[in-house]
Order: sequence, then C-alpha cells, then structure tokens
Amino acid sequence: MPRVKNSPVTRRRRKKVLKLSKGYFGSKRTLYRTAHEQVMRSLAYSYRDRKQRKRDFRKLWITRINAAAKLNGMKYSRFIHGLTLANVQVNRKMLADIAVNQPEDFKVYCQLAERALNGETIEQAVVKPKAEPKKAKAEAPKEEPKQVETPKAEPKKVEAVKGTVNYSQMLVAELKELAKAKNIEGYSTMRKAELVEALEKTDA
Repeated sequence: MPRVKNSPVTRRRRKKVLKLSKGYFGSKRTLYRTAHEQVMRSLAYSYRDRKQRKRDFRKLWITRINAAAKLNGMKYSRFIHGLTLANVQVNRKMLADIAVNQPEDFKVYCQLAERALNGETIEQAVVKPKAEPKKAKAEAPKEEPKQVETPKAEPKKVEAVKGTVNYSQMLVAELKELAKAKNIEGYSTMRKAELVEALEKTDA
C-alpha cells in the first residue's frame, strides 16, 4: 500500500503555529521547529501571568487601602475586620478607588469600622420616602373656545324689477333668485344663457 503522509493536516498545523509566532525575532517566526518551541513557552507564560496579574492588582489595592487607613489612624487589618463586623460588602478594588479619589467617603468607612470594633450596633439608615407634593385641587377642565363657524355668504335676494334689465351682467345666483321669484319652472338646472332667455321672456 502507498504511504499516506496526511499533508493537508500537517500543513494546517504548521500554518497555525507560524501564525502564532508572527512578530518573533529571527528564526522563531520562520522555522517550524524553533517557532513551535517558542510558541509553547509563550502560551505557558501567558497562562501563568494571567493568574499573577490578579495577585499584583490585589497587592496594589491593599497598599492603597493601608495608606489611606493609616491617615485615619487605623491599620489595614483592623479596618477590614471592622468592615466585616459592620457587614459592609465593598470589595478591595472599590475601596482602593474611594481611598484615592474620595478620601472623605473613605473616612466614613473608617468610622464605621471603628464603631463595629468597639461593639456598637450599627443600624442601617432607613431612607424615608420623600413626601409627595400635595396635589393641587383638581382643576375643572378648561373649556376649549368653541369654533364659530362663519356663515357662508348667501347670494343676495334680488327682487323682480319691472322694466328693461341687463341680465347678462348679473351672477348666476342672482339670476336663479329672480327666476324663483317669477316662478320659472326648472330654473335650478338651467345655465346662465337659459336663465337670461327665460327671464327676458317673462319681462316681454
């Protein structure tokens, strides 16, 4: 049987390692064997130092809290023990930030710890709800001003005038009023010329 070297899988593995070694010095980024050795070490170091970084930050927070506690006449150990007795659940990261940026608030924490160490019972302050403002008397709903409809201009009623009248210069509405006054049948559907003609016949 022919020998199978499985080159696609091998090539993928090599490319993966060389990709991780990108930016290394010399042959550590070009030769697979050297790159693989360096990548394995780098991954182990990064795993180790991720854990170490958390310890380093905790040391920094404790140092800052201790310095601020000494300014208020306490030690770090007594301060933390007092906060535990007072049931103050604030972690060291926040305490360190308060100690640096808000020393007045940190002083209040020191006072709480001192009271708890002296055996005083610290009652949690009950925040009373603010009194709701007195509701004003229910005002009657304002009546909206009624919209006054402007009456449509009605056509002027024109009384029948005896004698010769120039109907062609009058409006259609005026002509219809005259036709209505003279009892002309079908005046509502007539046009202006028909109305003029009908009115002239009645005058003749």
